[in-house]
Amino acid sequence: MKIVSRAFCALMVTVASFASATDFPTKPIRIIVPYAAGGSTDVIGRLVGERLTHRLGQPAIVDNKPGASEQIAVVASARSQPDGHTLLLSTLTGLAVNPGLYGAKLQYDPDKELVPVALVATVPSVVVVHPSVPVKTMAELAAYLKANPGRVNYGSAGNGTPSHLAMEYYKRQGSFDPVHVPYKGGAPALQELMGGQVQMMMALVPEAMPLVKGGKLRAIAVISPKRLAQYPEIPTVVESGGKDFDANFWYAFMAPAGTPADVVLKLNQSINAVLQEPTVRAKFAELSLDIAGGSPARVTDVMRTDSARWKKVIDEAGIKID
Repeated sequence: MKIVSRAFCALMVTVASFASATDFPTKPIRIIVPYAAGGSTDVIGRLVGERLTHRLGQPAIVDNKPGASEQIAVVASARSQPDGHTLLLSTLTGLAVNPGLYGAKLQYDPDKELVPVALVATVPSVVVVHPSVPVKTMAELAAYLKANPGRVNYGSAGNGTPSHLAMEYYKRQGSFDPVHVPYKGGAPALQELMGGQVQMMMALVPEAMPLVKGGKLRAIAVISPKRLAQYPEIPTVVESGGKDFDANFWYAFMAPAGTPADVVLKLNQSINAVLQEPTVRAKFAELSLDIAGGSPARVTDVMRTDSARWKKVIDEAGIKID
């Protein structure tokens, strides 16, 4: 009797799982975005959400929950019903940087409370300087920093942000000593760079390049393995005389832990299909985003690699969040 009972239970679980994949979704899908409306993460969430609506037959609606370096949004997502109707569009910051930055103070564990769905896109950074800085290549920048120890300021979007960590990584490669000036976001940091309050920054390409094209800043090199199709005139770090390093920012969809695997697979396949739509590809190219896609395992690999990389930088630089 026990054997029959166990077999029956196993069958019911299998049937329920199959039904969940077949019937999903049965109600609107909420896409939690950890930043305010109008930013790149929000734009991606709304664009993908609109196309998912057409593919899945239920509205996919963005729910903006900014604040606390993505922690508010991540916690809200992790505590949601694990049925596939809640997705989190998180980034390098929330999934790979925060665990090393906050340690035991972090309000969530991305490895235990979330499951990966799909890697959406990556975006490179660009090294930009104020026009008064007399350098045009990474080799010249290195020489300038060595000749002016402690006298060059660099801006960032804030303590522990990718623009901060990328510069700390670069500093350790060349034993440079520029002074960190953190701001509350990339936009104010770039404004101060234009005004000459700081002399350089490693900024996301979509945020910095309009200012470069307007003649407000000078682009030295893109932190990317190859030149960008949108800006082929800008060399890579290596081509410009610098040492190779990776500082890609990325976006990924996650779901609450416990979400059925077949539902995650259906979401993954739907998101991958959306990323191949011509209108989506065109919009991503306009935003200087490189489409990623792939299996959920790809998200896991990227998270693991970047968590280790940035934890090492955070520890070596002694970066702390009050």
